[in-house]
Amino acid sequence: MVILSRHDLSKKKILITGGAGFIGSALVWELNQRGLNNIVIADYLGTDEKWKNLVPLQFDDYLEADTLLDRIRSGPEYLKSFHTVFHLGANSSTTETDARHLIQNNFEFTKLLAYATLQQSSRFVYASSAATYGDGAQGMSDEGTEHLSSLRPLNMYGYSKHMFDLYALRNGFLNNMVGLKYFNVYGPNENHKGDMRSLVMKAFEQVQQDGRIRLFRSHRPDYKDGEQMRDFLYVKDAIKMTIQLAENPRAGGLFNLGSGEANTWLRLARAIFTAAGVEENIEFIDMPPILRDKYQYYTCADISKLREAGYTDDLTPLEEAVADYVKEYLIPGRRLGE
Repeated sequence: MVILSRHDLSKKKILITGGAGFIGSALVWELNQRGLNNIVIADYLGTDEKWKNLVPLQFDDYLEADTLLDRIRSGPEYLKSFHTVFHLGANSSTTETDARHLIQNNFEFTKLLAYATLQQSSRFVYASSAATYGDGAQGMSDEGTEHLSSLRPLNMYGYSKHMFDLYALRNGFLNNMVGLKYFNVYGPNENHKGDMRSLVMKAFEQVQQDGRIRLFRSHRPDYKDGEQMRDFLYVKDAIKMTIQLAENPRAGGLFNLGSGEANTWLRLARAIFTAAGVEENIEFIDMPPILRDKYQYYTCADISKLREAGYTDDLTPLEEAVADYVKEYLIPGRRLGE
């Protein structure tokens, strides 16, 4: 049996799109922790404070994403100097209604970058999303591909990600790359995400302001208020999973990245109160009508495929991860690397 060697991330350069964003900057930080700074970051910095995520990090170069796009369109050989491409850049807003923008930014850009990367025989790792699973009626398994066409995302963001998964499958190159279905990731460096920040950060701010956390009421009789369930994944675990799959040349196709455990919003809220040292005070509010038909009441990642691909690390327990985030980053106002 031929044993393939580990994909060496130190060989040539690493391109990380979305590298100033939440998961992208955490990935750069973790690579720096491992002694790697052979990194080129591409992103849209815009007018928010996403740039602050970059300040403590070490990397070779930075490009605006449209500059990267122009260079690839001029010739895929631009990517010859890159041995590994992490494509994490996307518009990740689940409430974005501009479908044309999402198609161009999340679908067309991914197609172009994937083709160019594969032409150079480089490793391509891209962010899909657990939002592709919709309400979970068709299951949330990453095993096999025969079920992909039956998935029904609940929002345009999820559909734009699903479109590329299907495109890569139809064109026969899905198993030559790694697609990451991130579940509910939270942790440091998400400050710039506005309404798309995790409940941990938004709830911590509520606790600071008036000592209470507001949660959406359930609008389904089979779930009590606060007992809607999510698979919450700490970003430090998410990036370790991401790197392990990139380094494993035998890993191909779609992989769920989650904790493998569904937890209620109530358990998460109580962990935040405990970490902040504040007495529990939870208020339930109505969910905006625009969200009710697009809301996932239950998500839980089956991570057996990830385990079979060699990921053996223990996952950070929810209360421990929330405590680390709150005490080490939110209270002192720090980002990763500071």
